[in-house]
Amino acid sequence: MQEYDVTLKLLLQGSAKLTVRELTGTAVEKWLDVELPKVQNPRADLLGETAGGGLVHLELQSRNEATMPLRMAEYCLGVFRLFGQFPRQVLLYVGEAPLRMDSELRGPDVSFRYRLVDLRSLDGDRLLESAEVGDNVIASRDCGTIEKRSAGL
Repeated sequence: MQEYDVTLKLLLQGSAKLTVRELTGTAVEKWLDVELPKVQNPRADLLGETAGGGLVHLELQSRNEATMPLRMAEYCLGVFRLFGQFPRQVLLYVGEAPLRMDSELRGPDVSFRYRLVDLRSLDGDRLLESAEVGDNVIASRDCGTIEKRSAGL
């Protein structure tokens, strides 16, 4: 395929202007010579397998970051490369500042999104009723229960 790659690239960058317009819907004024180096070792916080064989990616975040949707998309594609399936993704925000991050990445013909949950939005009372200690600890940490109790509800 590489021998065709070089020839097709040369044609598309040069004299195949109508083909490019048919493919992209526009004329290209200038072709950019870009390499996309990748020197990173991203690590998803938690990746689990469900009883049904699906994958769940749980990412924990304590600060608002404008680039989070891009990071989540990269995690998603990385998991897909390794396991051959897309994970269900949830970002759990545990920061003190109000949640201001987006949960989607959009562009022309591209759409990606994940579930974004503020820890404070969880039902603290329900978690406190759980027989699991971990649920109880999380409920007393930041969930809506704290605000209810301090307000005397």
